[in-house]
Amino acid sequence: MKLEEIQSIMEGLLFVVGDEGLSIEQLANIMELEPETVKEALFALQMKYEEQQRGMQIVEVAGGYRFTTKPEHARYIKKMAASPLHSALSQAALETLAIIAYRQPLTRMEIEDVRGVKSEKAIQTLTSKLLIKEVGRAPGAGRPILYGTTAFFLDHFGLNGLEDLPPLPEDVEEQEIAEEADLFFKKFEEELETGE
Repeated sequence: MKLEEIQSIMEGLLFVVGDEGLSIEQLANIMELEPETVKEALFALQMKYEEQQRGMQIVEVAGGYRFTTKPEHARYIKKMAASPLHSALSQAALETLAIIAYRQPLTRMEIEDVRGVKSEKAIQTLTSKLLIKEVGRAPGAGRPILYGTTAFFLDHFGLNGLEDLPPLPEDVEEQEIAEEADLFFKKFEEELETGE
């Protein structure tokens, strides 16, 4: 396999795995190559990103390699990350957020069981707005991602902790959780927009 092909595969693998990263050994196993070959190709790829002054870099964190943005671009990334927060959440995002807030941690499938519809886009929106994050992996087949709220979620909605969420009526059905909590989050969204 040529160096360019090895590096191309590495880029794809590192992109797909995200923040978890992959070790040299994992890359070698997946690509069916010697660890030394992988290490040399990865180092060359890191240098290529540096020489071309790309917006991304490949760094080693906790024994795994992953893509990150460059520290010198932090102020731009913070502006970008902050700007979507001023836009209102869609109905689907509010429902998803309510379910996660009251039942966390839970998987996408569990969220979709409660909502009755796909929630992937809503989860992506909430993640990009820093309101939810991955908090672990569920046991079992495929080890699906578990989602929970963030400290920013608490700050955004003026809560000291999850115990400050308004209580749901007792004996509430699954579907009503989203509806009841949605009213709470919608009220706060409107207050944030009007500045009251």
